[in-house]
Parts: sequence; structure tokens; C-alpha cells
Amino acid sequence: MKVLIINGSPRQKGNTSVALAEIAKTLGEDGIDSETVWIGNQPVRGCIACNQCSNHPGACIFNDDICNEISAKYASADALIVGSPVYYGQPNGALLSIIQRSFYSNGANIAGKPAAAVAVCRRGGATAAFETLNLPFQMMDMPVIGSQYWNIVYGREPGQAALDQEGLQTMRALAHNMAWLLKATGGQPAPGRGDEPWTPMHFIRNS
Repeated sequence: MKVLIINGSPRQKGNTSVALAEIAKTLGEDGIDSETVWIGNQPVRGCIACNQCSNHPGACIFNDDICNEISAKYASADALIVGSPVYYGQPNGALLSIIQRSFYSNGANIAGKPAAAVAVCRRGGATAAFETLNLPFQMMDMPVIGSQYWNIVYGREPGQAALDQEGLQTMRALAHNMAWLLKATGGQPAPGRGDEPWTPMHFIRNS
């Protein structure tokens, strides 16, 4: 089984990388493979709600950034972990764009698979960013993996996260929990609503 790890920081070797590397190392010790993908530091489009992906299932219509490259890895992954630095109490906007576009265009290949988010910050705003990252998982029937504390690591200058002993312990506990669930379920996605048809509703109706 394999976990796809997305490094959502524009700094490839920053503190987000330190936190995610601790997870990958622990997953390996538990017998679970992982692949870490860096989103890079090039521009990433936001979703423009064109809905053209409905005519091209499995990919966003825009193919000029890293979104579809990451999305294509969903089919072979048994679980997902995303990590992001905290900007103004929020995750990196580029990472959010990738999640929104790839989940909307290729949700069938990630739905129901276990997921976890990691937030890395200097001092504050991490819980808000952490909550934001978890919201898409809950809409996709993805079991959300917790730890001994919120999945947060602290550090400002590159490499300082390695000094956050509790934060790294939290990353290891997260990895152990992810490995346990994958082994317990045999990597099978959660059933969600099963065969029950979706019943979408709007709050505003014509009288």
C-alpha cells in the first residue's frame, strides 16, 4: 500500500518538508510505502468554475500547471496526506487550488481513501489552516486521520521544525495511525453512501 504525500510549500526543503519527511520515514518503518510530491513554486491556476472537466473526466481542462500531474497519482494511492505552511491563518493558496481542482475533476480516484492534513507555522493560525485543509476530505467520504494532538509543527527559519520535538512526535503518531487503518481495512476505501443515489438539494426553492 502507498500513501501520496503532497508538500504544499513553495519551499521544497522548508519546515513543511521536515514534518512530512518524519511521516514518510515512520510509514516506511510500519511497512507502508509513500511518495512525496512537491507542488513547486510556479504559478497555479485557481478554479474558474467552467465545469469543462465534466467533459474530460479525470483531469482539469487547464493543463499548464502541476495540478493534473498530482491528480493522476490519486488512482495508485491508497491514502493522502497534504502539508502546508500557514499564511494569514490559511494554507498556501496554490495548494488549495490544486485540492479544489483535482478533487472536483478527479474525485472518483480519491474518494473514500484515508486522508490527513499537516499545518506548519511560526506561531499562530495553524488550527484555522488545519481545519481548512480537512474540509475537502470530509466532503469526499475520506476517513480523517488524527494524532496525539492537532497535526501541527512549529518553525520559522528553514529546518527549525526539526527542533519541535512534540510536533515531530505528533507526525510519527499520525503516521502510525495511518498505517494501522490501511492495514486494518486492507486499503479499501470507505463506502460512503454506497449504492444509494445522491439526493442533492438547494436551500432556496421556487414557491
